[in-house]
Amino acid sequence: MHHTRSGRTTSRSGLWYFLALTATTLLLVTPSAASDHRPPPHAGGSEWAGSWAAAVTPPDNRPEPQHFHDQTLRQVVHLSVGGDRFRLRLTNVHGTEPLSVGAVTVAPRRGERGTPSIAPSAAVPVTFDGRSATTVPTGAEWVSDPVDLEVADNSDLVVSLHLPESTGQASVHYEGRSTTFLAPGDATRGSGRNYEAIGTARYFLDGIDVRTRSAGSVVFFGDSITDGVKSTLDANHRYPDVVADRLLKRPEPRELGVLNAGLSANRLLTDAGLGGEPAIARFERDILAQTGVRTVVLLEGINDIHHSAGAVEPHELIGVYEQLIARAHEAGIRVVGGTITPFEGAPRYNAAGEADRRAVNEWIRESGAFDAVVDFDAAVRDPGHPSRLAPGYDTGDHVHPNDAGLAAMARAVEVRELY
Repeated sequence: MHHTRSGRTTSRSGLWYFLALTATTLLLVTPSAASDHRPPPHAGGSEWAGSWAAAVTPPDNRPEPQHFHDQTLRQVVHLSVGGDRFRLRLTNVHGTEPLSVGAVTVAPRRGERGTPSIAPSAAVPVTFDGRSATTVPTGAEWVSDPVDLEVADNSDLVVSLHLPESTGQASVHYEGRSTTFLAPGDATRGSGRNYEAIGTARYFLDGIDVRTRSAGSVVFFGDSITDGVKSTLDANHRYPDVVADRLLKRPEPRELGVLNAGLSANRLLTDAGLGGEPAIARFERDILAQTGVRTVVLLEGINDIHHSAGAVEPHELIGVYEQLIARAHEAGIRVVGGTITPFEGAPRYNAAGEADRRAVNEWIRESGAFDAVVDFDAAVRDPGHPSRLAPGYDTGDHVHPNDAGLAAMARAVEVRELY
């Protein structure tokens, strides 16, 4: 059984997809599916799997653009697994009015990283219900027609999106850690010379699926640490990226698509504004609605502990974990729990918060509630002072690991537990 989930509003071109997913959902709620959290091995052939994803929020008062009008956004997406067809997922989930899309193209990235360059002859049009233009309703997510194009594993795909009319409020992922570019008018087939960098946020694009021989996909769900907020720009050094590199060394069809649902400032218990809805509220869109998901790696809770200065009780966080585990298991999805990493030296660190972190970590390790555990805490803490990050892994804010620390986290993930 291929586990594909979707809670998205689809275009007419995606009607077949919606119906197929509905049928799959009905099959998944049988007692046998609920009692066995390991989906059966891939039966061979090519299926759809998620290769890239981004969680989105409404815009805030940051200097990045809040909306667009007769401009083309160019965004570089780093795919985990490749395939012979793919489809884009556009989002207007936080929009205040319908999103008019004039044209979309995709092309392999050309030249150095962090640039908008493509070969114009390589720009492939993307259609929706057979048309180059579409309108994404307010509050909806939209799936393109399949695009026949061979895309390689571990490759960069450049997505150019012409927005002919005022977009209203954008759905945005602020910590994209990849440079985004903007050009006037319809520049979807342009080489890149007319584009200028506008920051690292992502707009209106929250997923890419590929048709490939794989075992499905894994979602890394969390906050800024999963988001890779301090990782090197345009380098794809987030810890899920490094896990993706490890997975690509597995023989086909044992590869897994890697989907990063990290959202900086996100919390388990409360709405975090620009950090998005609490984890339980975004679980449906950022996990269950992804394509081919068989496992989720959950690393979240440090923001609840840190920002409350230890006022949050461990049982409150554990209650959310239990809810997330139950919902995932009902959908036939395994859950790998990640221990919360150290934060001594951060502005709101105190003894109460450290006690909470240790209590929650003890429950993650010992309760047996998760299908597996990855000990991120042990991977990055200072052995001589375990309440803080190892100095070689600390970016200086005492919360976020640097590239070396993120690589250590990736090494701690046992890839066999992701299937």
